[in-house]
Amino acid sequence: MQTPSQIHQRLHNRRFTVANNAHGLSGAGTVFHYLVEGDVISGTYQGGRIRLGTQVGRVTGPDTIELLFQCLTLEGELLCGWSRGTVGTDQAGWTTLAFEWGWLSGATGGGESSYIECASR
Repeated sequence: MQTPSQIHQRLHNRRFTVANNAHGLSGAGTVFHYLVEGDVISGTYQGGRIRLGTQVGRVTGPDTIELLFQCLTLEGELLCGWSRGTVGTDQAGWTTLAFEWGWLSGATGGGESSYIECASR
């Protein structure tokens, strides 16, 4: 089980790429960069169909986080949503993120997505 400090170690100043996001906007080429201070999480993302995105959230448990996100797409759409996720590791020791998410504005629906830490640690 991870503590907030372990989540800090797993997320702070690290980059992630999409492993699976069948119903979402982010995809191949989208990179997420997280910063963590105490139980506060912030981040940016861009690439693929995302021109620029930002996130803000918090640590909610030993291995869980929740985020609000917003983005501007290459097509000029402005979207925002929520997500609840679990921070884990794969067999090689890379950090993984698994989210349940939904749209709040600009789109409808939601889904599940997963992310893996980029190889350049």
